Amino acid sequence: MSVSSVRIATQDPSRLIRRLCKHWAHKYPVSFDERQGEIQLALGHCLLRAGDGLLDVRLQASDAGQAPFFRQVVAEHLQRMAGGETLDFAWRDDEAGIAPGEGKD
Repeated sequence: MSVSSVRIATQDPSRLIRRLCKHWAHKYPVSFDERQGEIQLALGHCLLRAGDGLLDVRLQASDAGQAPFFRQVVAEHLQRMAGGETLDFAWRDDEAGIAPGEGKD
């Protein structure tokens, strides 16, 4: 299993969670509210958590070899959901990753 994480600055993290979860709900098991979302995709598990102007994303790829593709798929979909806002994805690929909510002041 491979874990990747990213912290994204965004104007409305709750909106991104809602839009991404609704987008994938027809195909994958999804649960979400205004603060977090979880999606169980074929590639692995995606956890989304909203903070003040931040979206934490944590991916657990089922197959380590598919981790780069998993990151790409999630990033492309989030960017589409962001509308005109440009998101920056600086993925961390490690076993610890960013714990959702960590580092908020």
